[in-house]
Amino acid sequence: MTTTEQPGAQPEPLRSRIAAELARTRARTDALTGAVDDDDLVRQHSTLMSPLVWDLAHVGNQEELWLVRDVGGREPVRRDIDDLYDAFKQPRRDRPSLPLLPPAEARAYVATVRDKVHDLLDGVRFTERPLVTDGFVFGMIVQHEQQHDETMLATHQLRSGPPVLDAPPPPEPRARVAAEVLVPAGPFTMGTSTDPWALDNERPAHTVDLPAYVIDAAPVSNGAYREFLADGGYDDPRWWSAAGWRHRTEAGLTAPMHWRRDGDGWAYQRFGRWAPVRDDEPVVHVCWHEAQAYARWAGKRLPTEAEWEKAARWDPVTGRSRRWPWGDDEPTAEHANLGQRHLWPAPVGAYPAGASPLGVHQLIGDVWEWTASPFHGHPGFAVFPYREYSEVFFGGDYRVLRGGSFGTDRAACRGTFRNWDHPIRRQIFSGFRCARDARPEEAHG
Repeated sequence: MTTTEQPGAQPEPLRSRIAAELARTRARTDALTGAVDDDDLVRQHSTLMSPLVWDLAHVGNQEELWLVRDVGGREPVRRDIDDLYDAFKQPRRDRPSLPLLPPAEARAYVATVRDKVHDLLDGVRFTERPLVTDGFVFGMIVQHEQQHDETMLATHQLRSGPPVLDAPPPPEPRARVAAEVLVPAGPFTMGTSTDPWALDNERPAHTVDLPAYVIDAAPVSNGAYREFLADGGYDDPRWWSAAGWRHRTEAGLTAPMHWRRDGDGWAYQRFGRWAPVRDDEPVVHVCWHEAQAYARWAGKRLPTEAEWEKAARWDPVTGRSRRWPWGDDEPTAEHANLGQRHLWPAPVGAYPAGASPLGVHQLIGDVWEWTASPFHGHPGFAVFPYREYSEVFFGGDYRVLRGGSFGTDRAACRGTFRNWDHPIRRQIFSGFRCARDARPEEAHG
């Protein structure tokens, strides 16, 4: 959404934009599911993930529930499969044993649903109720499918067999990046009350007043993380919380996921291909416990969610919060590594056009960034349009991740977007950056 596409957008441009976003998203889904044969589609590559064919039919089922039945008031296409594709009723580990639609039938189902959506889109009035105002529910479905596309991309990373995905490498560094950036004390606006397609956990906008702090100008790199490894960071309980040390021991963690020793160095497996670990790329596939241990070893800490968002959105000249670090316009290939354009994080300094006004780089794309914060609603949170998107996850052991990864689409990422996961998870495209309290001479200098 550009600065011209604010709440109250005219119906015909909005209709065209929705149709384009639906088509662009489905093309990605088709590419991820079409890259493998039917045996691969129905196989479970990890108990943490669904078979790809489940994700395929699930996105169609959500589209049917919300757009065909609710918005369109049409007869169900396949009411008999609702329970099969209910993520809350069917744990991931059990999904391979369900009577799932076979690949050809799943493809036919999602195509039928999409045809009905195109038919009803022509007649939608975008002012008749909150669910459809400014096309919200269509944006919700686009974001839902894109989130599952990133999940399917993570499944591809876990699958064995010959490589099936390909993409050009990300750009090389174009700027030198400072080690740290001071964020001055003071208030900023966190969250949003105006972004038409923002989800309920991003709302409402509210003021947060933070003391001065210092945040890393870039995500922690492989090279910096290798120093932690070389210093015995995985073998020293001083750096780990009690829960983190217990998990490290029980899970046998010795390095980021997908790393292995390679002579005197390390190699990293990316979608079926092994390559030497590159020191200036952000570290990826680390869990929250690993991120926290590294931060303690480095004499720092993980940033709170509010600290991350202020660094990403606050403009010190105007005092307003931007939609993205660089402004309000949608990201381009110059701004960020998003949308599976590349298949791994870009080296530090590759996106100077995407830096925030304070000079914090690569806040959007490359790697999801763990924060110190547990997942809960913003002050004034209200469920919309269903509890199972956000509220049911509040209060658990979930930690918030921000910023998106190379596998996150621009539709499912913005300066206010919030992701969350268990602190032991690392099959996701997760990295981090560190923060610390500002010293008195920094805060008042």
